[in-house]
Amino acid sequence: MASDGAGRLLSLRDAIDALYRRYNRRELIKPDPLQFVYRYSDPADMEIAGLFAAVLAYGRVAQIEKSLDRLLGKMGKSPAAFVRGFDKTGRKELQDFRHRFNTGDDISDLCQLLKKVLEDSGSLEQYFLRGYRVGDANIIDALSEFCNWLLQQHARTNDGRVGRGLKYLISDPVRGSAAKRLNLFLRWMVRDDNIDAGLWKSVDKAKLLVPMDVHMSRISRILNLHNRKNISIKTAVEVTNGFAEIEPADPVKYDFALCRVGMVSGCDNWQELKNAISGE
Repeated sequence: MASDGAGRLLSLRDAIDALYRRYNRRELIKPDPLQFVYRYSDPADMEIAGLFAAVLAYGRVAQIEKSLDRLLGKMGKSPAAFVRGFDKTGRKELQDFRHRFNTGDDISDLCQLLKKVLEDSGSLEQYFLRGYRVGDANIIDALSEFCNWLLQQHARTNDGRVGRGLKYLISDPVRGSAAKRLNLFLRWMVRDDNIDAGLWKSVDKAKLLVPMDVHMSRISRILNLHNRKNISIKTAVEVTNGFAEIEPADPVKYDFALCRVGMVSGCDNWQELKNAISGE
């Protein structure tokens, strides 16, 4: 992180902490797709609902809410049970689903994969831990292995073919993508506070990456945490390293609050960002 970025971030630490306390409250989650995790109390359902909520978190907020409401409605009272029992009937039930360019077939393909995951490992967390190593600097390698294992499993049962829609849902960070939606899912599952569910107890939150979208990219650029034109996994690492300067044990702590400020204020310069964070 550039020294002026460090200075800017450190100069705002008290204000950002106050922002965190202001926004990190369960009643303020909506319209964030994280709201759909809290429809359920069983961790198995929360985990499956969380993955679908995260991978479909692209496009307009209202459309995301509408799509997730419809999808989870089709899955009934227990998304985990729906996945465990997924068959031709489930595929037919999802046939008319669509969220932007992802189709019901894409969702069915993912359900089929998740069925295999639950059969083999019992939970998404246990499956993810197959590629997780305590000594890794961050979550990238574990996330990449998670994605690759899923896509390879699909390819083995589909004549080596993996459709573009499924690849979009399971975006491998090693290919350059910032993997924003999967990093968002990991934040929900690993961190534990008034916002994030903290279901996964075996992954160190210090290894998480900031889920980079246009709002966080703009805020981070104003803070001089990066100066890249494109949002990539390198951008996510650079920005995360910047936040680790003030919260090394929890570098994505401020993600929810800062994204909320970014969406509401639309600030695009240093003074506007300072005012927005400070509530002025």
